[in-house]
Amino acid sequence: MTISSTKWLSLFFFFGLAVVSAQDNLTGYWQPQFAINYDVTPLYSHNFSVINRNYVVQEGESKIKTRHLDVVHFSKINVQNNQSIALGILYRFREAFEDSENELRLTQQFNLTSKPYVARFGHRIRSEQRITKSATVHRFRYRFAVDFPLKGEKLDIGEPYFVGTLENLLSVARSASPQYDTRLTGFIGWQLDANLKLQFGLEYRLEEYTSGLPQNVVFLLTTAQLSL
Repeated sequence: MTISSTKWLSLFFFFGLAVVSAQDNLTGYWQPQFAINYDVTPLYSHNFSVINRNYVVQEGESKIKTRHLDVVHFSKINVQNNQSIALGILYRFREAFEDSENELRLTQQFNLTSKPYVARFGHRIRSEQRITKSATVHRFRYRFAVDFPLKGEKLDIGEPYFVGTLENLLSVARSASPQYDTRLTGFIGWQLDANLKLQFGLEYRLEEYTSGLPQNVVFLLTTAQLSL
């Protein structure tokens, strides 16, 4: 089974339609990320990343303004060839950039993958505790992902690949109504060498979509991943 360029271009086309159709209440961000993956043993690994989120569109105005900076760590254990569990911790520095509270986030994760053909499919379940001075928000997330090489049946050095995800989220907190969000993301990446990947993508988020005024959020994503 091979994946033609027509198929992955179609994925971006439909993703673009979703973004273009959501122009009301629009916020736009540019979010660069640098990540390091480190294998301690064949079954146990660490991931460290730094993420910077910047406004490019806010309240209808174009601007470049930092919103926050995240420092993240995950520890992952492979329980089978296609299953893993992970624990994560994130600290979000936001008070230094705008009038909002810093955040401590704890994450518990289960991941399941399968690869019946060229494409690999992934199912990820996460629970999170987002802790600030004023409140603790419990969030529950499910993400479906697919990735595949864009040339041939396996990914070789220097060749591109596609990653697409669809994620739904539920956030609950004391004395607050539940919040429902959905996210659609598409990446084009390159395996530059055995240890380095670069990815460029777009993400569309429909936030609080059961409320009277759902929010449309678009991200330009750039990621560098280094494996040690």
